Formats: sequence, C-alpha cells, structure tokens
Amino acid sequence: MLRTGPITPLTRIAFVAAICLSLSHALCAQQGGVKPPAPAKDSIDTKTSRVYVFVGKTGFGHEHAVLGLVKSGEIHLGNTQNAGSIVFDMSTFTADTAEARRAIGLGGSTDASTAREVTQNMLGGYVLNVRQFPTSTFTINSALPTGKQSQAGHPLYELKGNWQLHGVTQPLALQVEAVDVKGQTHLRGRFAMLQTHFGIKPFTKALGAVGVTDRLVINGNIVINK
Repeated sequence: MLRTGPITPLTRIAFVAAICLSLSHALCAQQGGVKPPAPAKDSIDTKTSRVYVFVGKTGFGHEHAVLGLVKSGEIHLGNTQNAGSIVFDMSTFTADTAEARRAIGLGGSTDASTAREVTQNMLGGYVLNVRQFPTSTFTINSALPTGKQSQAGHPLYELKGNWQLHGVTQPLALQVEAVDVKGQTHLRGRFAMLQTHFGIKPFTKALGAVGVTDRLVINGNIVINK
C-alpha cells in the first residue's frame, strides 16, 4: 500500500505551483502549434495569386472571363538565371465567375448553368484536357529590371523563360509591374497567346456558328513573399 505523509501548507503550495507550471507549458505548446511558419522568401502566395483569361467570341458565341489559381512556385527578382517558376493548377480554371468578369472588365453576368457548361467544355479533352495535363508551368530563366517604370511609378521587370501548356513548350517573355504591398510584392502583367501554338483547337459548336477566338489575353497578379 502506498503511504502518504501529512499534507502541510508547504506541500499544498508546491502542488499548486506544479499544476500552474504544467498548464503554462501546455498553453505555450498549444499556441506554438497553431502558429504558422513564416513563408519562404520569394515563394508565391498561392492563396492570393490569380490569373484571369479573356476569351473572345466568334460567330454567335459569347465573350468569357476565366479565373485560374496557382499551385506552387517562386520568383527571384533580379536573377539572371534560375529565376524561379510558376505552376498553374489547370483543374481550378473556372469560367465566368463574378471575380473574373470584374477583373477582365466584362459587364453583366452569366447564369450558373451556362458557366458550368463552359467550364466543363474548357477543362475537357476537346480543349485543355486537364486529366492528361493537370498543370501548366512557366519556367523563368531570368527576371531582370528594365530600368523603366509603369504609369503608376512602379518598377518594371521582364520575365523570360519557357511556358509549358497542354504538353507543348514555347518561349515566353513579358513585362510585369512590381508593387510592394504589406511585406509582399504583387507582379502584375498581361500578354496574348494563341491556343493553336500549344496544340489546342479553339472550341466551336453548331457547325462553327458558335465558338471562341484562337487569341486569348492573359492577365496576372502573382504575389510573392519578401
């Protein structure tokens, strides 16, 4: 049998102090567990980075705005080589969201069923074929300042590299505006591309009476951590 001695005031104090110390350690451990790690320098903030695609119309078709998200990446501004990469999650590309239409500047809205149909056609095997090509990657060879500024007075950089989309790789060079906001840098830019250059046939239906243009305009806001 376990024998215990009398409980003295000193014993009570030691007992209470031990409990308080244990609770303090537990609270610190809990708080430390929920604190997120600091983002890596030059890494892309995938929660806030966006690309918006303007899709023109042919025949009796409609103009569309597409929203796409970034899966991962990093950009090292000023590097003459190995300047990073941007990996796009093609399965997230969604047609005619309110956010995308605002960003592109398209008026009005698209009903939910039509937007779902357009998105399904875009992601399917006839166009992007995201099952076979779930990601698209812009490998950035250099990210050098141009020595010029945007109209808003922000520095301009030129990103040069190779863009892999739909199993095809093409060279890509574009200028971006670098805007510092609350410890991050927003890289904003736009460029045009042809779907056929990447082996994609522009979508059509009704014997070609309804369709979209070969030329697309890509607008991006890629956010990197400083």
